[in-house]
Amino acid sequence: MKKALIVKGGWEGHEPDKVSVRFKRILEELGLSVEISDTLAAYDDLDYLYSLHIICPIWTGGELSGERCSNVVKAVASGVGMGGNHGGMCDSFRTNTEWQFLTGGNWVSHPGGIIEYTVNINKEIDDEVTRGISDFSVTSEQYYLHVDPAVKVLATTRFPVAQYYHISNGIVDMPVVWKKTWGNGRIFYTSLGHTDDVFDKSPSSEIMLKRGFEWAIEGKAIALREALTVDRFLSDKKNF
Repeated sequence: MKKALIVKGGWEGHEPDKVSVRFKRILEELGLSVEISDTLAAYDDLDYLYSLHIICPIWTGGELSGERCSNVVKAVASGVGMGGNHGGMCDSFRTNTEWQFLTGGNWVSHPGGIIEYTVNINKEIDDEVTRGISDFSVTSEQYYLHVDPAVKVLATTRFPVAQYYHISNGIVDMPVVWKKTWGNGRIFYTSLGHTDDVFDKSPSSEIMLKRGFEWAIEGKAIALREALTVDRFLSDKKNF
C-alpha cells in the first residue's frame, strides 16, 4: 500500500492540527496509508523516508537541522513526492536555505493581512491540477513570496491589493500554486490556507490540493517503473 507522512507542528496560528486532519482525509481518499507525526524526528530515518510516496510538511517557522533536511532532500530526489500549503511548507525553517531550494519559494509578507483577493488560473497551460477550474476569490492572507524561477506556475494573484511600500513597483502577478521537480521527485505547493476553513469556503482550493497531491505521488511509481536513480544528479561540490 502507498504510504504518506504528515509532519505537523510549529506556529499554531496556521492550525496544523486541523490542516493535518484535512490532508489525512484527502490522502486516504487517494488510497494511501497515512502516518501523522508531531515531531521533526520523523525525518531522522532515511530508509523510512525512502519507503514513502509523499511527504506533507505542516510546520510554520522552527529550525530544521542540516541532517534532517538532507534526509528529506535525498528522499524526494529518489522519487518521493512532497505536497503542502501556505506557511506550513513555505514559511518553514527560515534559516535553512536548502529547504527553500527544495520547496520552490519562501514567504516574505502578506501586506494587507486578511483581505479578499482573486486567484487567477494560468490559462496558458492545460494542466491536470487546474483543468476545469475558473478564477475565484479568497478571503485570507495574500502571500507575497520569493519564488524559484524554475517552478511551473499554475495560478497567480495580482499585487497590489493592499497599500504598502511594495506598491511603488507597480503590478506584480505572484505565484499561488506551482509544481516543480527535485531529482526524480515531484513537488506541489499552494499558498492558500492561512486557516483550514479557507478550503471549505473556496472549494476550488481543495480540488487543486487533492489533484496536486495525486500528481506528486505519481512520481514515485514512475521512478520505480523506469528504475530511475539519482546518479545523474549527484555532485561532490555541493555542501549543505
